[in-house]
Amino acid sequence: MLHKDNTSDADDNNNHNKIKQLEKSVRILQKRLERSEADRKVLEKASEIKELLLKSVIRELEESQALSEKRGQELETALQNLKALQMKLIESEKMSALGVLVAGIAHEINNPVNFIYGNLYYANNYFKSILNLINLYEYYYPEPVAEIQQEIETIELDFIKQDLQSLFESMNTGAERIFEIVKSLRIFSRLDEADFKTADIHLGIDSTLSILNHRLKPSANVTQGIQVIRNFGTLPAMECYPGQLNQVFLNIIVNAIDALEDAVIKNPQLLPTISITTELVNEQAVIRIADNGLGISEKAQSQLFTPFFTTKDIGKGTGLGLSISYQIIVELHAGILEYYSKPGSGAEFVIIIPVQQTKR
Repeated sequence: MLHKDNTSDADDNNNHNKIKQLEKSVRILQKRLERSEADRKVLEKASEIKELLLKSVIRELEESQALSEKRGQELETALQNLKALQMKLIESEKMSALGVLVAGIAHEINNPVNFIYGNLYYANNYFKSILNLINLYEYYYPEPVAEIQQEIETIELDFIKQDLQSLFESMNTGAERIFEIVKSLRIFSRLDEADFKTADIHLGIDSTLSILNHRLKPSANVTQGIQVIRNFGTLPAMECYPGQLNQVFLNIIVNAIDALEDAVIKNPQLLPTISITTELVNEQAVIRIADNGLGISEKAQSQLFTPFFTTKDIGKGTGLGLSISYQIIVELHAGILEYYSKPGSGAEFVIIIPVQQTKR
């Protein structure tokens, strides 16, 4: 009996020890789980921080890339503007040099022409006096000696008498024509009128046409020549920059001539015509320059006033003519420059400028 009790107590002790051991193991596992959970939370938080940092870095990179692209575009735009400004300066210098050259030529031609033109009057009077003397000799001495008679027949005196007057008239007309050309050259160059002042628009248009007269005459490409129709209305003296306006007229008329030359090649039966119309509308001068060429293509119309855009062959145009013209009319004269064209139906450019404006 005693032996059994001892055995039972020993089993109870063993079980108690096992339970304690299990409880200890459970506590250890629980602590490990707690530590694992704490570690997991730390890792999770660290992961969130890393993710936030990564997103922040990505966002900064994206912003930096966008800023770089924006700066790149700004630099590209600045470069294009610089190129445009450079070409405009070159074009301006060319026009200025042309003005100096034209004014110099006009001055050099003007002096000898004045001399010739001024002396024609006296030379004509002298010859009239000599002819009058010859007529008196013929009247009082109708039968000259044989030697004089022979000389009269040799030089054809009767023909000289008839032709001399028309000869002086043609010389006088030629001198007057040179005067007009010189006047047109001086008006076109406008070196003395480069500033803001009052000017006659019609004189500027006429001088420009005189400068381009050689391109309006019959040529190998345009055998019939280019007809110019002037429909000038009544315009008051305009407050403007005359030299710059002449540059606009030159650019637009040259483009019209180029377009008509191309049109005649495609349609030899075409009668090439440029019409220039002026009128006063609501205290604004309206100048219309139209041609009956092939018109402007829809593709070209969208870029017509864009710097460096040109439809001409390489070497024939810089693509700055209309761009500069637009700035002269819109920015310098507070006006409007617009166009109307349908492919195959010619083109018309319309310039609208206030008669009076504030100096800019």
